Amino acid sequence: MTNRITPADDAPTPPLLSIEGSRATIRLNRPRHLNRLQPEDLGTLIGLFDRVEADASLRVLILTGTGRAFSAGYDLGSIGGAETSPAGGAGPSFEAVADRLEDLALPTICRINGGVYGGSTDLALACDFRIGVDTAEMFMPAARLGLHYYPSGIKRYVSRLGVDNAKRLFLTAEKIGAAEMLRIGYLTSMVAADSLDAEVDRLATQLAGNAPAAMRGMKRAINEFAHGALDDAAARRRHQDSLSGDEIREGMRSFAEKRAPRF
Repeated sequence: MTNRITPADDAPTPPLLSIEGSRATIRLNRPRHLNRLQPEDLGTLIGLFDRVEADASLRVLILTGTGRAFSAGYDLGSIGGAETSPAGGAGPSFEAVADRLEDLALPTICRINGGVYGGSTDLALACDFRIGVDTAEMFMPAARLGLHYYPSGIKRYVSRLGVDNAKRLFLTAEKIGAAEMLRIGYLTSMVAADSLDAEVDRLATQLAGNAPAAMRGMKRAINEFAHGALDDAAARRRHQDSLSGDEIREGMRSFAEKRAPRF
């Protein structure tokens, strides 16, 4: 299955999915509004996440944006609908989208091609890795807007960045640049704009070459640890199963034969 993004897709649209081999890319595509997310985009993203996770041939997901920004976050004019979806409402909440992205079984990379603002800072944090250009900046304006952010987003900030950095970013509404984003651990790595695709490709290739079931299980355990909710029994079962599974047999065989494994 292949879905390629063509030049015609540069017109503003809901998020776009492309698939090449074992790699899926979701691109936010409203560049004239800095890829601001609209209410209808939330359901689209959930559907794309479900589709990617259901495809066993896919090994890694990349999330990025079109143009000069990753995303300006959620449309402020619709922000009430972003935080709560009433019973029988039209679609998922923004919180549900970020949580679903964090819970995806396969590894995820956020390709931060520019500014990352508001709720999109949490979308990026929900990814396993964040590679950003050296001109990127981030800004969490909740305190300036009078918004108490949703709990799972605050938890992600604390678990990823620590209490002090979470307080600084949420309570001061301070804008910080790429070098500071890297220093506090928001960025996994920072590169020049002309090196962004090469670095994303390098990491995606590395992830796609590892044992998928082992990675999915360990990602789940790491996320559960981070949230203080490890299912110890399930993690131990996955560990025991791995000791006699196909992946470890191929991994050991390839190591002995001094070749790349074929999972």
